Amino acid sequence: MIGAIEVGLLYGIFALGVYLTFRVLNFPDLTVDGSLTTGAATAAALIHAGQSPLLATLAGGVTGMIAGAITGILHTKGKIDGLLAGILTMIALWSINLRIMGKSNLPFLREETLISPLREAGWMGKTWYVVLIFLVVVFAIKLLVDWFLSTDLGLAIQATGNNEQMIRSFGVNTDGMKILTLSLSNGLVGLAGALIAQYNGVADISMGIGVILVGLASVILGQALLGQRWIWLATLAVVVGAVLYRIIIFGALRIGFNQDDMKLMTALLVIAALLLPRWGFLKRIPSFKNRGNKRSDILTQPAPAATTGA
Repeated sequence: MIGAIEVGLLYGIFALGVYLTFRVLNFPDLTVDGSLTTGAATAAALIHAGQSPLLATLAGGVTGMIAGAITGILHTKGKIDGLLAGILTMIALWSINLRIMGKSNLPFLREETLISPLREAGWMGKTWYVVLIFLVVVFAIKLLVDWFLSTDLGLAIQATGNNEQMIRSFGVNTDGMKILTLSLSNGLVGLAGALIAQYNGVADISMGIGVILVGLASVILGQALLGQRWIWLATLAVVVGAVLYRIIIFGALRIGFNQDDMKLMTALLVIAALLLPRWGFLKRIPSFKNRGNKRSDILTQPAPAATTGA
C-alpha cells in the first residue's frame, strides 16, 4: 500500500501536467505518451554520463517542455489539428527517445540517483518517510501551478481555454498561450518521467504507452470526488486522483487480477467515473447530480472559469 501511494504521488506531477492541457486549456494533448519517456530517457542518459541527478532530472523537464512546444507550434503555426499534432510529436519522440538512450531501456544499476539515498536507507515501500518527502515535493509543485494560474498570464491561459475568440478580441496572443501551456504541461510530464524512472530503477522506451489514460483517470476520479470549483481544489483533486488510481490498481493486483488487465481496468475506471454520476443513487447527491450533466464533456467542453480563492 505504501509503495502504491509513493508511485501515485509521483504520477500526481504527471497528472498536473495533463490537467493544464485537458482542463485549463481544453486541448486534447497526446504528446504526453512520448514526453514522459523523453524526460526519463534524458535523465537516465545524463546520470549515466556522470551528471548530477538533480541536474539530470531538471533536464528531463526541459526536454519535455521542448516536446510540448513542438506540438504547440505544429498546431498554431502549422494549422494542424491539435489531436493530430500531439500524435505526430508522440510518434517522433519514440525514435528520439531511442536515440537519447541508445537502446530500448537504460537501467540505473549502481548509478547514483535522487532516489538512491531513500533506497539505501531501506525506506522505499516500507515506511511513511518517503511518502512524506514525495508529498512535500508534489505539494510544492501544486502550489507553483496554483500561483501561476492566478497570475495575469495564467488567467489569460484559462480564458483561452474557456473562450478563445473572446480573449483574442482583447488583444491576447492565443497562439502564444497555447504554446506556453503545452510546453509547461509537458515539462511537468517530463519531470515526472525522470522521477518515475529513478524510482523504478530503469528508463524504458515503452513506459509512456497509454499513459495518457492514467492522467485522465487521475483527473476525472479526483474531480469527481472533490470537484473543481476553485483552482487550488482542482489541482488538489488531480493529485488525490493519481494516488487513488494507484491504490485501486494495487488492490486489483492483490485480489488476483493479472498485470496485463491493467489497461482495461484503467479504461473501466474512467468510464465508471463518467457514468456513475448519471446513474443510480449518486444522482440523488446534489454535488454529483450537478457534475453528472457535464462530466462526459471533459474532452470537448471548455473548463468553467475558476477562481483562486475560497
